[in-house]
This record gives sequence, structure tokens and C-alpha cells, in this order.
Amino acid sequence: MSHLTSTASTAPGRVTGTGVGVPGYAHPLVAPEEWAGLARPGAPLHWAVLNVADGPGTRLDPRCLQAATRLRTAGVRILGHLPTTDTATAAHTAHRYLDWYGVDGFYLDRCPADRAALPGIGRTITALRALRDDAHIVLGHDSHPHPGYADHADQLVTYRGPWSDYRWSQVAEWTADHPPERFCHFVHGVPRGHLEEALRIARWQGAATIYFTDRTPHAGTSPWETVPGYWDEFVSRVGTGVSE
Repeated sequence: MSHLTSTASTAPGRVTGTGVGVPGYAHPLVAPEEWAGLARPGAPLHWAVLNVADGPGTRLDPRCLQAATRLRTAGVRILGHLPTTDTATAAHTAHRYLDWYGVDGFYLDRCPADRAALPGIGRTITALRALRDDAHIVLGHDSHPHPGYADHADQLVTYRGPWSDYRWSQVAEWTADHPPERFCHFVHGVPRGHLEEALRIARWQGAATIYFTDRTPHAGTSPWETVPGYWDEFVSRVGTGVSE
């Protein structure tokens, strides 16, 4: 079956160095320029999350397939968005992502962080890897979880929130036992003049996958749905720059 194997010519390698993880823009129908821009050469992207309808939806979406295909052709890893509120059907949901969009892994959103939930999340990840053994698994805790979660996933999101809190945040001591490539930070409301400071905090706290934006939550909208106003400057500071 096609979803059990990856395409060697387009499947991205493991996360290395500092790069950008995109938590998930709005649907490609609403944000076509954002999705098209991710395929531009030179952007240091680790991965981007595809969220069709709080999951893969009930049928294949041609616009999402087009966006996913464009990014995978450009060598960008695509992760299917899985809500961890429904772990019982996670494998079925993941199966649709694999069959319809050929994703490279999964982003488990709002993942619990306590020790009690660890066995259940471990079973969910085992089920996902049974579908694709090289799946890249990111757990969206949004804060520092019990250290045992690091034994199950490729990456952990240990911060997702506003700049006003991030600039005073503290890193958990146990993270020093792992390389920066294991951790992700997503920060909204970062002023353009504080980009370099935000990058220094991420490096000091040991997070290699980052996403900073000047957008903020407003009237029920997510700050991650649109590209930052300073996207080119952001990716240029992270990597080698993007072509104009």
C-alpha cells in the first residue's frame, strides 16, 4: 500500500540545525499566498502543518493536495494535524492523511504534558508508526512536559504563547540532556525590533525549530493563520535568506 513507503526523491531528512516550523496556516483557499510562499527556495523550513478541517476532513481536498504536493516537491516535510482529544481514532485519521496527502508525519496538537497521560500518548505514537515507521512525530504540549515524552516523539513543542511571557520564560533543566533539534518554540506578538532577542532566547533555551510572528489572537482568529509581516527578515535571520 502506498502509505507504507516514502518517496526517496522528495522525502525530507531529519531536522538539523536551527529552522522554521510552521504551526499551520489557514486553508489554502483562504491563504493561497502563504502556502505558495513556503515553497520559495532558500527558506530554512523544518516542516509545515497541514490542517484541513481540524484533521484531514471527510474527503480529499484538491487545494490542500496541491499545496502539500508543492511543498513536498520543494523538500519541505508536511505534518498532518491530529487533535489529541480523540486519540482512540488517531490511526484512522492518520491513515486518511497518508492516503490523501502523502504526509511525512504528524503534529499532535494540545498534547497533554502530565505523567499520567504518557502511556496513552505512547500507544498512540506506536499506532502512528505502524502506519509509517519513519513518520516524524511532533507533540504540541505548548509547555515543558514530563521528560518521558521525549522517549516517544521526534520533537516536543515546549513553548507556544505570547512574546510578553516568552521573554521571561525559563527552560526545564531536563532538556539539557537532549540536543536543540528535539524542541520547538512558537511565539506570537513578537515586535520586529525584538526578533534578534527572540532568537537569542530560543538558542539559549535550546530550541532549534522556531516560529515567530508579529500576529496576535484577535476576535477568535489564530495568530498562526497568516504569514508574519516580517517573514523575509525572519527566515533570513534564521537561515541563509530567501530569494526575492
